[in-house]
Amino acid sequence: MANYTSVAVIGAGAWGTSLASVAARAGRDVVLYARSPATAATMDATRESPRLPGVPLESNIKVTGDLVLAGRADIILLATPAQNLRAAVTALAPHLSDGKPVIACAKGIERGTHQFMTEVIAEAAPKAVPAILSGPSFADDVARGLPTAVTLATSDETLASALVHALGSATFRPYRSTDVRGVEIGGAAKNVLAIAAGIVAGKQLGASALAALTTRGFSELLRLGRACGARNETLSGLSGLGDLILSCSSAQSRNFSLGAALGRGEQPARNKLAEGEFTAPVLVELAASKGVDMPVARAVAAILSGAATIDQAIEGLLTRPFKAEG
Repeated sequence: MANYTSVAVIGAGAWGTSLASVAARAGRDVVLYARSPATAATMDATRESPRLPGVPLESNIKVTGDLVLAGRADIILLATPAQNLRAAVTALAPHLSDGKPVIACAKGIERGTHQFMTEVIAEAAPKAVPAILSGPSFADDVARGLPTAVTLATSDETLASALVHALGSATFRPYRSTDVRGVEIGGAAKNVLAIAAGIVAGKQLGASALAALTTRGFSELLRLGRACGARNETLSGLSGLGDLILSCSSAQSRNFSLGAALGRGEQPARNKLAEGEFTAPVLVELAASKGVDMPVARAVAAILSGAATIDQAIEGLLTRPFKAEG
């Protein structure tokens, strides 16, 4: 098994900083890359992230604006938003050695190409070995060392095991998988469904409606997963059902909060990124290309684009023909 002693995290936002803490607690030497040199210098001096006030950086985390230094680490974690991941990988690629594990930690599908994050890595950095980290977690919990379990997937079982051992600790438990596509679909689809759950909560449609939405949303996730070659056990695990339940029931979820604001008739706050807003139309396009019906995801995309009001979307869902479970 490979001996990984160093980790670089690309992206010094809340999630990237949390992952840097994860790697540090696992005993690795950590480089946290911030695109802005000023941000890097401030964080390195204050030993704190402005996105995670009150959570000090571990002593074995070096914050830097030097991408060359980050590229030397044994493992690369990409904590940039999904739609920015290609640019980050393209910039990093010249500094990567052959066979370097590059782990996408964003949940989404790239607009235009309909590619999942590991596909973007493979195309933009051909020397790298792509992997995906996903599962039910919030940055603040992870940064503070609260118990968290996630899924880490790559196509090579031996590598997956080595990465899990390199990043795991007493409070952060990664489960390994070789079902890369299943993990990616679970992570991307749940962001969209969490917006729908927020709308239900914000509009005060009741617990029964929220439970029904979560159930039907998971059914949609399963259908798309099967069409894309995912395995059922992955979609039913942490990266699928677990992630969906957490994101559809917690105000900590940015996607849920976006939906809740819409449900209350408010203008959502734009100071925090909700990946599901960008993923919704791409997810619907991908599903259509696979011949998969995803009415809940389609309704979310219509609401976000202004093509339908919330009331129109709800009416459209409730007046669909009765059909068998599945």
